[in-house]
Amino acid sequence: MPLWVCGCCGALRPRYKRLVDNIFPEDPEVRAFPLSQLHSSERVYLQSNSPRFYVINVFLLNCSHLQFVKFANIEEDTPSYHRSYDFFVSRFSEMCHSSYEDPDIRTKIRMAGIKGLQGVVRKTVNDELQANIWDPQHMDKIVPSLLFNLQSDRFDKEKESPAELTERCFRELLGRAAYGNIKNAVTPVLMHLDNHSLWEGKTFAVRCFKIIMYSIQSQHSHLVIQQLLGHLDANSKSSATVRAGIVEVLLEAAAIAASGSVGPTVLEVFNTLLRHLRLSVDYELTGSYGCTNIGTKIIKEHEERQLQEAVIRTIGSFANTLPTYQRSEVMLFIMGKIPIPGMHPMLHSTGSGPEGNRMIQVMLLKSLRQVTCGFQTTNMLTALPNSFLDPLLSFALLEDAEIRLLVLEILVSLIDRHNNLPKFSTISIISDISVLKLKVDKCSRQDNLFMKKHAQHLYRHIYLCSKEQSSVQPHFEKLYSLLALISMELANEEVVVDLIRVALALQDLALSSEETLSVYNRCAVHALSSAYLNLISQLTTVPAFCQHVHEVIEMRQKESPYLLPEDRLTIKLEGELLFQQAKITEVLGGSGYNTERLATPYVPQFTDEDRLSKRKSIGETISLQVEVESRNSPEKEEVNENIKIYNTHRHICVGVEEQEKERRRQVVEKFQKAPFEEIAAHCGARATMLQSKLNQIFEITIRPPPSPSGTITSSYGQTQSRSVPVYEMKFPDLCVY
Repeated sequence: MPLWVCGCCGALRPRYKRLVDNIFPEDPEVRAFPLSQLHSSERVYLQSNSPRFYVINVFLLNCSHLQFVKFANIEEDTPSYHRSYDFFVSRFSEMCHSSYEDPDIRTKIRMAGIKGLQGVVRKTVNDELQANIWDPQHMDKIVPSLLFNLQSDRFDKEKESPAELTERCFRELLGRAAYGNIKNAVTPVLMHLDNHSLWEGKTFAVRCFKIIMYSIQSQHSHLVIQQLLGHLDANSKSSATVRAGIVEVLLEAAAIAASGSVGPTVLEVFNTLLRHLRLSVDYELTGSYGCTNIGTKIIKEHEERQLQEAVIRTIGSFANTLPTYQRSEVMLFIMGKIPIPGMHPMLHSTGSGPEGNRMIQVMLLKSLRQVTCGFQTTNMLTALPNSFLDPLLSFALLEDAEIRLLVLEILVSLIDRHNNLPKFSTISIISDISVLKLKVDKCSRQDNLFMKKHAQHLYRHIYLCSKEQSSVQPHFEKLYSLLALISMELANEEVVVDLIRVALALQDLALSSEETLSVYNRCAVHALSSAYLNLISQLTTVPAFCQHVHEVIEMRQKESPYLLPEDRLTIKLEGELLFQQAKITEVLGGSGYNTERLATPYVPQFTDEDRLSKRKSIGETISLQVEVESRNSPEKEEVNENIKIYNTHRHICVGVEEQEKERRRQVVEKFQKAPFEEIAAHCGARATMLQSKLNQIFEITIRPPPSPSGTITSSYGQTQSRSVPVYEMKFPDLCVY
């Protein structure tokens, strides 16, 4: 029988052609299925053993022309309530994974599968009467199929590649995702990256989530962030490279997302990151996940360190998306997590010991440094409360040089509100500061209140940091930056005078610390003092002050260059090489400055705060603070007496901590071993004594004013004035007018 006769009789047509006719509409305009393309597709069938496989190929190889994708955009007059797309999703997904031998045909099959999935999505995504394409059973097939093709980075300039088509389809899918569908769309991505170990390479994982973050609606960004954080928790015992990959993705996602990316649970985001930071420290020090050894997995310290740095960068990235008030809350939250002796309890890490506490302190301070970068506020008093500044400054009393440097970096970052810090990165003598183009604003009322409350605290710690033998060049550079920034950001007339006092006290410190400081440190302190006095003299614009500082610097350049920032070798001092307090007091007094405070030298005092440092000798930590409550400055005899008292106190307080420990031990031992009756009697006696004292206080504060009409005896055997109306009292003539 001739072949054309078979073509006319439908019952005699080959089965594969009958299947194609059943799939495509009868209308030739809608079908648009050229016979020439069918003949070219028959060659695919001849190379395939499965007629069904061929029919699907024929169907999808022609999708690029009109068939399914165009059919997806047809609006039906009477929608079908029972149409199922499970078959299409499954087959299109299979074609996306085609491994056909011929690369050209394989590419066509994959692209046809991608376009088929695109058509299914377009047809069903916005139709409530159709099958829910966002169900996990569909997303678990569609998303991995797209990601599989997205991994092929082959790009053809002449024609579209599967990777380019996939990215466009993936963006379209995500762009259509509503609030309740984000999780179902992102979960398969996480699983795909897990199953194919794609976190470790980071590049593809970052690329996927960049597509996600740029494609979804901005108000849904925090949902993706929360899923990533949850996935990080689920992989808490995975290798450091896997956790670092997830953290890097979080870093990129936070940078892309809008200011609301953290979502409603701001502190929970940072709490999760800080928890993983601590876990990493434990893993590094103990070499195990939890309480058991790893076995086949080996923890590599350098990988854990890379993870820790990634977490710290991510914390900073999230902080940059927050408004000022929320960033202040995060700073306070992180500070509450740092173990501080005597204030915040030390952490009990699994076997990490004291070194673990120290590493946690360092890591959390680094995190805090990241959060404070770029922090700007108009009200320092509310942004930096005592609950934040007090524990932060207490770290300046620790012997650990790295921790002290981190504290200084945090302080200068907080105070620098006009980006002046880069101009003071090194200690140097600047002959004309106008070339720096500094941004100096008048000190506001809020700044004045802040300095009135915290100034002496800051000065004290600047002095103490300069006094540390373990301080090196970066410490002195940050101290110089801190002094300079306080002068430009927070200085009024009183603050300027106090800062000059600090600078002169630093000079005296270098002169009197031959036994406690090395030659290098003494020269560094002299350089710090001279560089700052050079700066502050030009900021005050008092000609005589500038002249005196200039003369001393010139003399040092000629006779003792080691006292300047450029050269610090040996020390040989004479009077003309030192800044004279009397001279500075005189010239500033002539310009209207209140020099009474300047004439009062700093008197170091022992404070309770020094206990927080846990030093070998608490007496080594001293205080600069001299409280001058009124304009009536103390006499020189009083100052000398204070110095004598301090010198005596330094010898006494060396054993204070040991005595306190012994007293506490005796109290604990007494309550552990003494009979119950003795303990009860002791506590009862103390309670009676306390009640007696309270009664005395109440008698004094509550009783009416004294009266000449006599006294009465109280129920406690004490005398008190009898209550007399005011109009019956007799007052002296001088009090009446």
